Amino acid sequence: MKYSRKLFFISLLGCYSTSLTAVEYRLTASKSKPQQIINAAKNGDKIIFSPGLYAGQLQINKSLILQGEQGAILDGQFKNDVIRVTAPNVIIRGLTIKNSGHNLTKMNAGIFVEKSAINILIENNQFDGNTFGIYLWRTSGSKILNNKVHGTPDRRSQDRGNGIHLSLVKKATIKGNEIWQTRDGVYIESSNNNIIDANTMYDLRYGVHYMYSHSNKVINNKTRNTRTGYALMQSTRLTVQNNSSEQDRNYGILLNFITYSDISNNRINNVREGGAFVTGGARILGAEGKAIFIYNSQYNEIKSNLFANCDIGIHLTAGSEDNKIYGNAFARNRVQVKYVSNRPQDWSKEGQGNFWSDYLGWDLNADGIGDKDYEPNDAVDKLLWKFPIARMLMNSPAVQTLRWVQTQFPVLKPQGVRDSAPLMLSPQMLRTDS
Repeated sequence: MKYSRKLFFISLLGCYSTSLTAVEYRLTASKSKPQQIINAAKNGDKIIFSPGLYAGQLQINKSLILQGEQGAILDGQFKNDVIRVTAPNVIIRGLTIKNSGHNLTKMNAGIFVEKSAINILIENNQFDGNTFGIYLWRTSGSKILNNKVHGTPDRRSQDRGNGIHLSLVKKATIKGNEIWQTRDGVYIESSNNNIIDANTMYDLRYGVHYMYSHSNKVINNKTRNTRTGYALMQSTRLTVQNNSSEQDRNYGILLNFITYSDISNNRINNVREGGAFVTGGARILGAEGKAIFIYNSQYNEIKSNLFANCDIGIHLTAGSEDNKIYGNAFARNRVQVKYVSNRPQDWSKEGQGNFWSDYLGWDLNADGIGDKDYEPNDAVDKLLWKFPIARMLMNSPAVQTLRWVQTQFPVLKPQGVRDSAPLMLSPQMLRTDS
């Protein structure tokens, strides 16, 4: 076994050492045994992996720095976790970490972080062929920065783990990572006060997936070619801002039992149904691509978003009421609004409504607000939602007569969504067109 040993001073203010000196070990792939070096090291020591392949699994039970030079690869040989961390203040950076075990039940991961491993830093690593890329369990203060996490595309989506998985985690920062071909990109379960920032996620089931998690931030992320960009479920007090969803399928943003959350300044574009057709080309009921789908979610503020070029701009159902929806741009969606309820809703706030690309009203006083209410749905729409086969009668005299009667006798019009202050122009729309 050969390695170099060098002493260097550590600042008294440093948070990754418990002594004034630390040891630097340099490993050679063909001659060194990393676990033996880890066992011999002390808190604050640094272990440098020279280029080469290091086979086997590592247990990190001290506050160490693991630094990989370009070309340093840790291969788990398809057994258990490649790295399992139990000590606090560990740093892992610059390594390629691949081939964990494939046992979903045991949560095999490239890096598994246990609850005792607080304040871990994992940055600038590459993950490939692991079941879970990074799994954080009951820990706090983790920073997961600028990693590339590639899953197992040879396996079915449901047989893969998630790129970065948080379970009962607090105060973590997940930032600048690229994740693809895992099951979900970032999965957050029963985890509070975390930040998911500026990650890029594609070719997944869900980009960001929240379950039973509160007071979290989802900001500046990008999803592409997922079944759902942002699946937010059974959570409250979420901040979802400045994210984008491009060419996702089924849903750009899904709110399921979400309350008291801020959904603002997001850009959802070109969400289409995910190829859900039966033999003969008939569309499966409910398979439309929805920019935002709101199910049994209340007391949220949905503002200043762009929902464009989707099958459906916004779909609300199952008691999704008492939400504030204003300042959004609904542009070129095949159906702008699908609202399944008989309770009236006015989507405006303090004289500001939303921009609707199919609005046919006017603005005589040039104040930027349409003089006529925007009402996206009528009795015919609700009839077609309830009985899709009736669509074959769309151009029949009976349907045309029903729509004419509603315009002449408003008392016969069903209750639903209206925008009493529709915007004539939209900053979000102008940015997209440019």
